[in-house]
Amino acid sequence: MTFKRVVSHEIFGHRLVSRSKSPVISIVLFSLLIFFMFAYSIISNMSLKSAAFNVLPISFTISTQRNMIVEGDSENDQFHRGIRRKLPENEIFRSDELTEKFHGRVQEFFNHKCEVQFFMTWISTAESFGAREILAVESVFKAHPHGCLMILSRTLDSAQGHMILKPLLDRGFKVQAVTPDLPFLLNNTPAEAWFNDIKSGEKDPGGIPLAQNLSNLMRLAALYKYGGVYLDTDFIVLKSFKGLKNTMGAQSINSAKNWTRLNNAVLVFDKNHPLLYKFIEEFALTFDGNKWGHNGPYMVSRVVHRVEGRPGYNFTILPPVAFYPVDWIKIVRLFKVPSQQADPKWFEAKPQELNEKSYGLHLWNKQSSKLMVEEGSAMGKLLSEHCVLCNQIYSS
Repeated sequence: MTFKRVVSHEIFGHRLVSRSKSPVISIVLFSLLIFFMFAYSIISNMSLKSAAFNVLPISFTISTQRNMIVEGDSENDQFHRGIRRKLPENEIFRSDELTEKFHGRVQEFFNHKCEVQFFMTWISTAESFGAREILAVESVFKAHPHGCLMILSRTLDSAQGHMILKPLLDRGFKVQAVTPDLPFLLNNTPAEAWFNDIKSGEKDPGGIPLAQNLSNLMRLAALYKYGGVYLDTDFIVLKSFKGLKNTMGAQSINSAKNWTRLNNAVLVFDKNHPLLYKFIEEFALTFDGNKWGHNGPYMVSRVVHRVEGRPGYNFTILPPVAFYPVDWIKIVRLFKVPSQQADPKWFEAKPQELNEKSYGLHLWNKQSSKLMVEEGSAMGKLLSEHCVLCNQIYSS
């Protein structure tokens, strides 16, 4: 009994102790659980931060590289779209029935007995082909009544263009506007690839109007393909070109009478002339659409400087008096009536001198296009002597 009671008492005592300690233990266990959870959280966060520190630069680099690739493609697309926006909207690149008929129309037109076959180019609107351009055309026929003039122009190859030229056609002069086929003209020339790149937007045409540079190229290609005389539309013909062959003119000369710069406003060349080929090649290889004159006067000057005197290139360079007797700085004087302070003898003698010594007169439209021809001026006298219809001389 005693033993049982003692055991029972001890057991009972133990249970009492256990029960009394249970809340404390629970609190301790719960605290330990919270501690371990908190510790785990800290360790996990440290691990995540460490992982983020190690991974983020790689992820950022990849993202940056991807952005660079995307942006590169975007800029490339924008570049080509920007180039295409620079291209003229006058459909000079379009191929249609008119361009397909180009070569046949040229052959048919020049199949007539032409005293001299002339080319001009016009890439602007038909409305802008004004009185001064008409007077330039008239001067061709004043000096060459049996000459043939073809104007390479889509805009003038129209009902409106026909009405502009009709007064000359009614008088029997052979003048016609024809839509050019540029791929045909440039086929198998050094500029074929250049034109394709421009057309597709792969090459930047530059800040200078592309029409100006296309005119520079088109005149070379037309002469190379067919031969003849090219004239700018601001050139007044003063005498016949029949005696000229494979000729161009100096714009300026030095004290030793050697040319310092040539110009491409007047070109007289046989079909397939090697110098024309070199001009076309230089145009394509060194094209720069942001430098005025680089693909025109400066280009022909560069080429002639290299090939002049070499065998196989037979051509003549005439002095400035032939085509450029009055430079662009002094051209303004011809449009004005002489003042009391000016030398009246100069104004009287200049037209006579030009008629005697010059094949024609370049008007430098870049400088003179806004000038009116004043009555009594040297220009008024020249135009009156070398026109056919002689309309609007003093509104040109």
